[in-house]
Amino acid sequence: MKILVTGAAGFIGSRLSERLLERGDEVIGIDNLNDYYAVSLKEARLARLLPHANFDFHKIDVADLCALNAVFDETRPQRAMHLAAQAGVRYSIENPHAYIESNIVGFMNILEACRHHQLENLVYASSSSVYGANTNMPFSVHDNVDHPVSMYAATKKANELMAHSYSHLYQLPTTGLRFFTVYGPWGRPDMSSFLFTKNILEGKPIDVFNFGNHRRDFTYVDDIVEGVIRCIDTVAKPAENWTGDQPDPGTSRAPYRLYNIGNNTPVQLMDFIAAIEKALGIEAKKNMLPLQLGDVPDTYADVQALVDDLGYKPATAIEDGIANFISWYKDYYKVI
Repeated sequence: MKILVTGAAGFIGSRLSERLLERGDEVIGIDNLNDYYAVSLKEARLARLLPHANFDFHKIDVADLCALNAVFDETRPQRAMHLAAQAGVRYSIENPHAYIESNIVGFMNILEACRHHQLENLVYASSSSVYGANTNMPFSVHDNVDHPVSMYAATKKANELMAHSYSHLYQLPTTGLRFFTVYGPWGRPDMSSFLFTKNILEGKPIDVFNFGNHRRDFTYVDDIVEGVIRCIDTVAKPAENWTGDQPDPGTSRAPYRLYNIGNNTPVQLMDFIAAIEKALGIEAKKNMLPLQLGDVPDTYADVQALVDDLGYKPATAIEDGIANFISWYKDYYKVI
């Protein structure tokens, strides 16, 4: 297939593009290569993709509708995976306008481009952050999620609502994926695995928020990508038994689906840190701090819908995933 991947120089987008190219798909990559974190890392990811004959890269911003439509007109993708977004819960508190421009305006442009170019399927990244103030565990796509606790989460919830309106109005099949704390090789430098590893190697203390009482459904990047590919290959269809009397938030009478992609095994933050310490062979100095504004204490994914519809459940153990990450980190940053 000819598949558009936005955010193709990003953490998940670059790995997804690799996997699609490996199986013989044509990939149209879009990324604006912004400087939210080191552009050199994005360029290094991109350098692994550019030699492929079936990879066609366009440096544009999805918030630029004219440029986006020009790419659609030129390349004529059949399906799309929209990953381009302004990430980060804490940064959304400092700079909320960046999230409106990228996550709302940019997503609106993607929806319009997909509608006007008759794409067969649109899959897009949502986030576990949409569960916000919910405390019923594990988090289910069938739960109401109307209480976000950060602007980042609010924009991702808005994306799900916008997608539903297009599925309803124009029969555009859309599938939203709520990712749970993705980690692994080629990840983002603002993520905890990076921050912890860097500081431990430099002998600096690590900031441990919520006094270490966080639980996170850490999900290895290859598990995420496998789930994404299955959703790209499976076009959303209307739910036969959906009713407006008891509306299910995860499905619809429109061609619309939501899925959690998480490891379904929450890990205590202190155990996550211990796995990094073990892989490095160094004990961390810890700076214990309170819960940060916009954070939630726990995340835990109910992935039953993913299992039922797509026959898939992430399964990489935290020890294995961390070992792979540390191995990559040492190689990339030339740590002896």
